[in-house]
Amino acid sequence: MPEPTAQSQSPGRLGSRITYMPAETKHSRQRLLSLWERATEWPLITAAVIFLIVYAWEVIADLQGPARRLPETVMNIVWAVFAVDYCVRFALASDRPHWFTHHLPDLAVVVLPMLRPLRLVRLLALIGVLRRSAGTALRGRITAYTAGSVALLSFVASLAVLDAERAAPGASITTFPDAVWWSLVTITTVGYGDLVPVTTVGRCTAILLMIGGVAVIGVVTATLASWIVSLVNEESQEQEAATQAQVTALQDQVSALSEQLRALTPSRTATASMHPGNNGTPAAGDRGSAGLPRLDSNQQPSD
Repeated sequence: MPEPTAQSQSPGRLGSRITYMPAETKHSRQRLLSLWERATEWPLITAAVIFLIVYAWEVIADLQGPARRLPETVMNIVWAVFAVDYCVRFALASDRPHWFTHHLPDLAVVVLPMLRPLRLVRLLALIGVLRRSAGTALRGRITAYTAGSVALLSFVASLAVLDAERAAPGASITTFPDAVWWSLVTITTVGYGDLVPVTTVGRCTAILLMIGGVAVIGVVTATLASWIVSLVNEESQEQEAATQAQVTALQDQVSALSEQLRALTPSRTATASMHPGNNGTPAAGDRGSAGLPRLDSNQQPSD
């Protein structure tokens, strides 16, 4: 469908052509992009697994000559698959500059073939516990991504440094177990120094691995702090709820006592009005005999 255009004229100038995209076209492109991503998610993950297996086979087995052609061909095909996927998604994006700036890792997957196995980390996004709160699910996803990133980065860096260092003169990383040890030491920023890369590719791999290690430590620290804060908040909320319940019970008791007092006050007023002598003032029948001696019933009055 051609995109409609609008023209605006200004005095003394040719009309400038303004092109815009209607909302219907944006929505249709976004819908097509979502359908494409859902349809290609698992095929791309499968391609990443194939790439990782073939690359590991090529490096660990130290394939040379004609034996190396098959894994190289498979990895080139996988790279082409990821390149086509990137181009299609870029073409379907409604806002291409915004999509480009927010999908730089996908561009790196195409430009840097070594990063293609990192698409396996998307598998960890599917690992979640159902019927959890949003915060717990978020921390679970962060933990899964962190663990998966550490495992994949360590494994891929081990393969890359072994491939670069094995044939270099004076290299100390010549076996796969040594490469794995070096990767774990580097990604945790421990750095024993017993194994060091001597080639340019090996040192660049070490730099990227150290940066990734610092990022992983930051994520782990932030996740742990968030977990501790959530525990403290939960305990505080429980205490606040208990305090609020006690305050509500006291308010109910005070209301009940107030009702009882209001019910007793009219009865006391009525009793006081019926027996006015009770307040210490002599009754009307007693005022005439005030000050006179009390006579006994058998005593006769004297003159």
